Amino acid sequence: MIPNERKVSGATDKLLFTPGPLTTSRTVRQAMLRDLGSRDGEFIAVVREIRRALLEIGRSNGAYEAVLVQGSGTFGIESVVSSAIPKNGKLLVVVNGAYGKRIVRMAEVHGIPVTAQTYAEDTLPDVSAVASALASDAAITHVAMVHSETTTGLVNPIEAVGRVVREARRSFIVDAMSSFGAIPIDLERCAIDYIVSSANKCIEGVPGFSFVIARREPLLASEGAARSLSLDLHAQWRGLEKDGQFRFTPPTHALLAFDQALRELTDEGGVDARGARYRACQKTLADGMNALGFAAYLPPELQGPIITTFRYPAHAKFAFEAFYEGLSNRGFAIYPGKLTNADCFRIGSIGRLFESDVLNLLAAIRDVLAQMGVDSAKPA
Repeated sequence: MIPNERKVSGATDKLLFTPGPLTTSRTVRQAMLRDLGSRDGEFIAVVREIRRALLEIGRSNGAYEAVLVQGSGTFGIESVVSSAIPKNGKLLVVVNGAYGKRIVRMAEVHGIPVTAQTYAEDTLPDVSAVASALASDAAITHVAMVHSETTTGLVNPIEAVGRVVREARRSFIVDAMSSFGAIPIDLERCAIDYIVSSANKCIEGVPGFSFVIARREPLLASEGAARSLSLDLHAQWRGLEKDGQFRFTPPTHALLAFDQALRELTDEGGVDARGARYRACQKTLADGMNALGFAAYLPPELQGPIITTFRYPAHAKFAFEAFYEGLSNRGFAIYPGKLTNADCFRIGSIGRLFESDVLNLLAAIRDVLAQMGVDSAKPA
């Protein structure tokens, strides 16, 4: 278990109880305090090691390639959507939150035929319905879904969906933005062809780039299919393979921070240990919020360890903006809701956070509620 460095360093930055960017370690931030040329041999070695480590985290069986993409996680997703699907292809997106909807919109913007299988935001997708959709529409070549849907905190069944996608001989794209590095994912067992995540999520780096782990066979077959110059995934991979270089200016400082973050993931005990810390933080949060009268949006059996959505209290004096500001003034940042059918807010449990930090947040929430004159946090 890693130490709670705030007890040692007296850090004063706000604690980010968000889905990203996240609270990072002092040593990750310090890794950026140097300048390194993008063509420098040391930098190229760092990029090579990052790509190797990502394949190890994904439990790659040797059939995958790691590709780094400048930009946020959304850039990485759009790189796959706009590059992997052939001109005569069609995408099925399994949607139960805002980030699934975003993938649909990407396909529409690029003129890719797309159909959405949509579920309520508190509902798991019907795997048999996915299988039926693939059986009834031979034009579908690719299926995409979000693993940890941070709209609510729900974790989708990628292994079960991946199984039916493989049986139907289609390609499977997974947005693992808020799960990769904390929830174990076996790429082969889940039949994943493309998985995408970001530097500033569970690996606890800083914003600046996303990454794609792609099965080599479909990646090679995608040459020439890209609908964008800068987001051409195959060309990006080819450049990295040729000489270790990015095609366009790389986020050197973010990559140096990520290299350090990967070391700290290993030091903590890997994906399993990091996931255990996040789960402990989420349980402490859920129990504490329940004791304060807040109701979680999701039932416990659907709740993942990454982020938790809470309903607004029914009290007339509760206003989210004042609630948010009160917590911010006390050194805590939470996140607004993104639901279409309920007034909610979200609290993350990832990043360099510990159970003691969650307890301090709960104390601050109790204090802010009292200051607002909210004597009951029962949901609206």
